[in-house]
Amino acid sequence: MPTYDYKCKKCGNIFEVFQKITDDPVKTCPECGGEVYRLISGGVGIIFKGNGFYVTDNKTNRYSEKSKSKTKNTSDSTNDKAKKSVKEKS
Repeated sequence: MPTYDYKCKKCGNIFEVFQKITDDPVKTCPECGGEVYRLISGGVGIIFKGNGFYVTDNKTNRYSEKSKSKTKNTSDSTNDKAKKSVKEKS
């Protein structure tokens, strides 16, 4: 359930109400009884922690195995190129 912010038109009191989306909006201020309106919220940002969030958490095993084999093949070819480059310089 979301938290909604309201502001009183009469006294300026700002308060939060934890309610369902389907609930009717609050109409009166708990401090003075004046008319209130709902404030537009900035929302909550998503925080990604750790490495490989979407690769490890939301993909199938088949995708993970395919990804690992691509990474291995890429690193092998990079190592081969580096070895050739060293041999050519010698």
